[in-house]
Amino acid sequence: MMEEQGLVYRLLKRAEIRRQIPGRRSVEQGETDRIADLLDEAAAEIERLQKQTQDLQALLSVK
Repeated sequence: MMEEQGLVYRLLKRAEIRRQIPGRRSVEQGETDRIADLLDEAAAEIERLQKQTQDLQALLSVK
């Protein structure tokens, strides 16, 4: 579950907002927004690293 104040949530929300701004050239031309794509990519990487950290912590607590 994403927290509203969490970094991942804010990155994803900002990407969503950028893609909906009608005056943006990429929106007008039907192209992808490269910055929004980077925001999504950063959010995904943070989530991956958070899960990896949780998995490692779980392994360490078992021993």
